[in-house]
Amino acid sequence: MAEVDSERWLVIDGRRWRRTDPSLPDDLVAALKSHLGRGRSAVGAAKRRGDDEAVAAARKRVGLAKHGLGERGPYWWDEPEGDRLARARDALRRLDALDGD
Repeated sequence: MAEVDSERWLVIDGRRWRRTDPSLPDDLVAALKSHLGRGRSAVGAAKRRGDDEAVAAARKRVGLAKHGLGERGPYWWDEPEGDRLARARDALRRLDALDGD
């Protein structure tokens, strides 16, 4: 059981965080993590400016990326791999569309 848990969860300072879905292709994970990093950076910058609207927009990017990676939403290990891949690709499509706004 501990081995399965270590594949699903990462524990840092006693807090449990869901791991990225290991079935996702590396290029897809890299693209989603790029959006995640940009979103996290934008949250901090918007908070420093006191721009609540920009904070909300940046948090939307973070949430979409984390859902795509399987770190939020339904547990990835409970779903068929095809559904997980489709969700990740949809999240990336939506994230890329944010850059077109």
